[in-house]
Amino acid sequence: MESLASRFVVEARGRWRTAVARPANAIGMSMEAGGIESEFHSHAESQLVFQVRGELTCEASNALWIVPPQSALWVPGGVSHRIRARAPLEGYSLFVEPRAGVNLPRECCAVSVSALFRELLFRLASRPAQYDVDGPDARLVGVLLDELAAAKVENHRLPMPTEPRLRRLVEAIVADPSDASSADTWARRVGIGERTLHRLLVKETGLSFVRWRQRLHVTLAIQRMTRGASVKQVALELGYASASSFVTMFRKALGTSPARYMAHRLEGT
Repeated sequence: MESLASRFVVEARGRWRTAVARPANAIGMSMEAGGIESEFHSHAESQLVFQVRGELTCEASNALWIVPPQSALWVPGGVSHRIRARAPLEGYSLFVEPRAGVNLPRECCAVSVSALFRELLFRLASRPAQYDVDGPDARLVGVLLDELAAAKVENHRLPMPTEPRLRRLVEAIVADPSDASSADTWARRVGIGERTLHRLLVKETGLSFVRWRQRLHVTLAIQRMTRGASVKQVALELGYASASSFVTMFRKALGTSPARYMAHRLEGT
């Protein structure tokens, strides 16, 4: 992948730093080919990444977040994170000064984006970095931060273990998500007892093996559907016996069917 993420971050943060005591600044990004892959990094200001279209994931705070279209990811200042994305991609990044927005989330989270928030973000990205701190743009930022503080948190977090044997397990399952082997089989493959696997996985992620693998399947399904795969294709790629069994799992996890979920995400693109 082309390493554009660091350049994107530098440009956006550069806009923020050219202003004096501006509470927030935003920048847009559009890419028709290639991808983004950053190393783990952090910055003092908080960052919101909003996806208009395309596929983006972020690893931070021992978890993997997927950011589907019309969603946003919030990363508080000082949190180490790594961003990966694929084109075609269109999105915006908002950087918020550490002292601004006292009611903003204190932890990484995926948030839904209201129509008002989206339009405010678009408008801010079009404004000069050194906007008038006493003028209309400053008031626009105030409303934008109020909307962000009130945004609904979405269930797109996949806890990621750090124990080396569990990391090998995660990498193996991600490489072949259609492998429906039991927890005991997977445990033997990575050189760990089944009871130890369950104990460590619950300790590090709060989820059982079955629940964790289902959450991973939801994450992978959203990625594949964002790329244009059909529900039937995704079900087969993830090892489900039928599309209906996959739909049942997805509905239990997110409260809606895959088709309705994607229709809602894509209707604003």
